[in-house]
Amino acid sequence: MSITLSSLILCPIWISMAQIQQGGPDEKEKTTALKDLLSRIDLDELMKKDEPPLDFPDTLEGFEYAFNEKGQLRHIKTGEPFVFNYREDLHRWNQKRYEALGEIITKYVYELLEKDCNLKKISIPVDATESEPKSFIFMSEDALTNPQKLMVLIHGSGVVRAGQWARRLIINEDLDSGTQIPFIKRAMDEGYGVIVLNPNENYIEVEKPKIHVQSSSDSSDEPAEKRERKDKVSKETKKRRDFYEKYRNPQREREMMQLYIRENGSPEEHAIYVWDHFIAQSAAENVFFVAHSYGGLAFVELMIQREADVKNKVTAVALTDSVHNVWHQEAGKTIREWMREKEGQRELLLATSPSEIYSQPEDQATY
Repeated sequence: MSITLSSLILCPIWISMAQIQQGGPDEKEKTTALKDLLSRIDLDELMKKDEPPLDFPDTLEGFEYAFNEKGQLRHIKTGEPFVFNYREDLHRWNQKRYEALGEIITKYVYELLEKDCNLKKISIPVDATESEPKSFIFMSEDALTNPQKLMVLIHGSGVVRAGQWARRLIINEDLDSGTQIPFIKRAMDEGYGVIVLNPNENYIEVEKPKIHVQSSSDSSDEPAEKRERKDKVSKETKKRRDFYEKYRNPQREREMMQLYIRENGSPEEHAIYVWDHFIAQSAAENVFFVAHSYGGLAFVELMIQREADVKNKVTAVALTDSVHNVWHQEAGKTIREWMREKEGQRELLLATSPSEIYSQPEDQATY
């Protein structure tokens, strides 16, 4: 007969309940508290207590990985590819480790965009105050001044950020497969200005403020006996809450809240904002879009909201594995006709894609 970890954890509580059920009023109160605890325990969360600490390195070197000359991520000592199941039977911990590595790779790609592609990081909103949440895009030096042609790149949904097509491909294949860098370099070689959108950077996360409950003993107009009774109840409640909290959140993970970026709170808003403040102001006679996955949906929404302007400025659009739906998004007949015409002009874009783009959900690693 097998005994699960959750049974081992809950067994002492059940035994305690059985022992104290025969007692007096105080014991019955403890029984009620234990029953309340059992009703609120999430067994999945409870399993976290056996995890190693969620304390991961903040550099590639700390993970003991590096990109080789072929742009492949390899272990510094063994030369092996990235291993997701670093610890057996600890999927959540392995996933958290993968996500921590992914954040480092995102910053690494940003550095490549600036150093290898010579793009500039431009903060948005353009009129943001010092204290409000901000995002950013990347642009070539001539993005707004190139009189001939401008290339605009929009990635899909999920964890990917500016300069990426798929984080998994960066980790499991190479930089050329998973990033937009080959597109950017070739576009610049062909004389295009370049703008790289960042549609998933919609908010910043900050730690939730701790709520401080004022002690009832501060109310000097209350009788002393009543204050003491309130304080006793408050202390008992806090004790039960702390007892439960150590199981609910054994890793002491910070509770976060999201502060959305003004006029950039969704990929669709972001595309419209960048169009209004950058693309529409550019000197280029011909604007070309490469929109991947959810980026295609964002482009269609841009078309719906700015139809006349987009028709006047955009020469061609390549929708790579796009998830847009002109009927669901209620695109009019004139938009559908224009898209059939312009999507058929992909040869006006870079003739051959430097790398194949894969469509994969980017929320979790699957191996």
